[in-house]
Amino acid sequence: MHSGAPIRALVFDAYGTLFDVHSISIACEAMFPGRGADISRLWRTKQLEYTWLRSLMDRYADFETITRDALVYACGALGLELAQSNALGLIESYRQLSAFSEVKDALAAMHSRKRAILSNGSPAMLNTLVEHAGMSRLFDAIISVDELKMFKPHPSVYGLATRYLGVSASEIGFVSSNFWDVSGASSFGFRTFWINRNNSQPDELGFEPVAVVRRLDELLPYLN
Repeated sequence: MHSGAPIRALVFDAYGTLFDVHSISIACEAMFPGRGADISRLWRTKQLEYTWLRSLMDRYADFETITRDALVYACGALGLELAQSNALGLIESYRQLSAFSEVKDALAAMHSRKRAILSNGSPAMLNTLVEHAGMSRLFDAIISVDELKMFKPHPSVYGLATRYLGVSASEIGFVSSNFWDVSGASSFGFRTFWINRNNSQPDELGFEPVAVVRRLDELLPYLN
């Protein structure tokens, strides 16, 4: 375990960490039989890419806009005709992504510390997502990058967590399934934990997490 001050707060990424972004493939499959998984993968890839590109271009658009644009790209690239009604339906389904099976119980077991979400998601998307999963009472704060008009992994985004939770960076444990996000949080000064559900290769960005786990509940021994 990392030496120094105790972890007083836990901050979680939302998409891919607490909520399975590829659960959207079920809705995609219903609209485009045989192509659901392909749409989901390309949609997510472009969604992330657009957050980075817009940050670099200094051309912010909120996450719902980016999510819609990435969907339009994915369907176009796959040669699929996306009707407006289908686009609206899929965007609505993105507000109802499935939480990973262990998440709710694991979060409840972490009740002795402040808990927050820090996400690229827009406030309306995040609040609906958390409410749909029945997890609103499990968080002290749901923090969106929207007030900064800048996406992760910009350092200013991680600074939001210290301000909302009233604790120093060294007292925050940050949890994400995205290694680039772990790296950004580590660079800012958080103690980081990587949920590597798919045995992914870590990025070569010069940072390592305190621990690597496969599921959120595997984090508990490192906290206790």
